[in-house]
Amino acid sequence: MKLEDIDKSRVPQHVAIIMDGNGRWAQKQAHKRIFGHQNAMTAVRQAVEAAVACGVKYLTLYTFSTENWNRPQEEIDGLMELLIKAVREETKTLMDNNVRLQTIGDTGRIPEKSRNKLLECIETTSQNTAMTLVLALSYSSRWEVAQAVRSICADAQEGRLKATDVTEETLRNYLVTRDYPDPDLLIRTGGELRISNFLLWQMAYTELYFSEQLWPDFRHEDFYDAVYDYQNRQRRFGKTGDQVSK
Repeated sequence: MKLEDIDKSRVPQHVAIIMDGNGRWAQKQAHKRIFGHQNAMTAVRQAVEAAVACGVKYLTLYTFSTENWNRPQEEIDGLMELLIKAVREETKTLMDNNVRLQTIGDTGRIPEKSRNKLLECIETTSQNTAMTLVLALSYSSRWEVAQAVRSICADAQEGRLKATDVTEETLRNYLVTRDYPDPDLLIRTGGELRISNFLLWQMAYTELYFSEQLWPDFRHEDFYDAVYDYQNRQRRFGKTGDQVSK
């Protein structure tokens, strides 16, 4: 697909991506896994540019999960160094595309040097308005829900909240994603057919799109393919097709 094939009146407001396949891409070329992560930045840049071109308002990238802390230390160290390099090199791209950077997750676990670079980029891009790019760093959905429940319990103990006050909207307001709309479309690359503990609460009605493309090979056209596929679906949110089409 090309950009001109996209109906800009029906573009998903929020797209989330599970960027899978870096390690397998590297192994296919007889390199260490970190080589795949190093070559993934082109795909990130292309996804950001394609999302802005389509008119997407929020793009959330599953960058590093809480489970990823269990990987070999060498790979974790390489990823943290790569994060610094990527933020430093891509700040200009974000500014050129009028993109604001934000993060969600347990970022207190991120090494201070990496965290400071992130904060610098967040501040530099804070006034940009075309799109918000959200990096899910040291994030998992179960971690997020547990954090929300702990905060609700603490507020209840302090008398700020009653059990009868807790609704779906109450819980949503305690999530780290409370400032963003739920994803309309999830893209997962690498051919795997699972959600991997990513935005589970938020994706109750998200359209899922699975691509065989390994993440380092992901390009503008792959993003447009996913959006085009999304535009050819009927989102019913529990209603019947007839109700939605009226």
